[in-house]
Amino acid sequence: MKRRLFLGTPSVAALAAAATAPASLPVVASGDGLALSPAEYAAVLHKQGEAVKADNYSLGGVVQELEVKVAAALGKEFAVWMPTGTLANHMAVRLLAGERRRVLVQAESHLFNDCGDCCQTLSGLHLVPLAPGRAGFTLAEVMAEVEKGTSGRVNVPVGAMQIETPVRRKTGEVFDYAEMERISRWAKERRIGLHLDGARLYLASAYSGIPVADYARLFDTVYVSMYKYFNGASGAMLAGPRALLENLFHARRMFGGGVSHSWPSAAVANHYFDGFAERYRRAMKASEQVIAGLGQDRRFEVSRIPNGTNVFQLRLGQGDPQRFQERLRGGGIVVGAPVNGWFVLAVNETWNRAAVQTILGAFGNAIA
Repeated sequence: MKRRLFLGTPSVAALAAAATAPASLPVVASGDGLALSPAEYAAVLHKQGEAVKADNYSLGGVVQELEVKVAAALGKEFAVWMPTGTLANHMAVRLLAGERRRVLVQAESHLFNDCGDCCQTLSGLHLVPLAPGRAGFTLAEVMAEVEKGTSGRVNVPVGAMQIETPVRRKTGEVFDYAEMERISRWAKERRIGLHLDGARLYLASAYSGIPVADYARLFDTVYVSMYKYFNGASGAMLAGPRALLENLFHARRMFGGGVSHSWPSAAVANHYFDGFAERYRRAMKASEQVIAGLGQDRRFEVSRIPNGTNVFQLRLGQGDPQRFQERLRGGGIVVGAPVNGWFVLAVNETWNRAAVQTILGAFGNAIA
C-alpha cells in the first residue's frame, strides 16, 4: 500500500472534515478507546498528510518515531514495534528466560489463557500459573515456586516472570503495586527476568496516580498496546534495554511479524499518544462525577470493581433493560447489552464528548 496514493485519494480527502465533526454518538461507554469507524480512521490519517513517513517492514518512518517516543515515556532505552501484544509478550519472556525455561505468570493472565500456548509450542517455555482466581500473586507464592523448581532431583530454575496489570480477565483489577515492588527487588537480586504486560498501563496509571515510568522501572521489559486506547488498527510496543531488543526485528520476522507496512497503524497511534494522559484524566474525572451522580439516584445501582480501573457496573432499580439501552442510545450514550441484569460500562476518551450533566440527564431520561 503506497502512503501517497492512499492519502491523496479524493474519496479519502472528502473525509477530512469528519476528523473534527461532532460524533453522532458522543459517549461510547464500552471498550478502552474511541472505536473509530473506517471513515473516521481514514480521516485521522488524511489530516496528518505528509507528516507521516512510511516504514519498510516496520523499520524506520513513523514506526521508529513512535518507538523513540514510547521508550522515552516509559523510561527505557529502546522500544520495538510489534504487530500484536501476543507477540510482544512472547518475545519478552522468550528473551528474558534464556536457557532457564520456566516462566511464572498469573493464572488469569492473557498470556496464559488467550494466546494458544504460543510460548510452550513455539519457544519450549514452561508457563507456571500462580494465584488462580486472583488478579495478583504474592512474593511468598513466587518464592515457594522458585524453591520447588530448584529443590527437586532435577534443577529447573525459573528464568523469567510476567506480571499483567490491569488484568483483563479480572475486569480491570490491578496487581498491588507495593507487592509488585517487593517481587521486583527479590527477582532482580536473583537475576530472574521481569516483564510487564502493560497493555492497559496508561489506564492503571490514571487510576493509581503512579507514573507509567515508575511501573516500568520495576521491570526489564514492558509492553504497551497501541490499539486499545491509542486507537491504532493494530500494534504493540515492547520497551526495554537496547542490548536486549536492538536486533529483535530478526525474531519478529521469523515469527511472521515483519509486516511490510505498519505506518497506517503507527501513524494513528502516534497521533493519539500525544497528550493522551491529560485527555484521559479529564475523561476519568468526568466519569467519577457521573458515577457519583448515578449512585445517588435510587433508580440505579452502581458497583465498582475492587482495586479496579476504568470498568464499573450499573443495574436498574426499575424498568426494562433493553428499553433502557435503546433510549440511552437515542440520548447519545452507547452501552453494551446487560449480563445477568448488569450493564458493564467502560471509561474512555469519549467521556470527554459531553458535559457531566448532559450524560447524567441522558441516563435519567432513559429510565424515566
